[in-house]
Amino acid sequence: MADLIVKAAVKEALDDKNVASDFYEALDEEVDELLEDAARRAEANDRKTVQPRDL
Repeated sequence: MADLIVKAAVKEALDDKNVASDFYEALDEEVDELLEDAARRAEANDRKTVQPRDL
């Protein structure tokens, strides 16, 4: 699986919080699942374009 998140952006978004090294992998997996679900919804509605409403 390709990395879907940018670690530096995540770290910046969490300001002064420490981020465990395994957090990034878990977040990447969550994003992957979210994208797969959105793609399934688009396909179920006979669309090739994934739209915000598919989230």
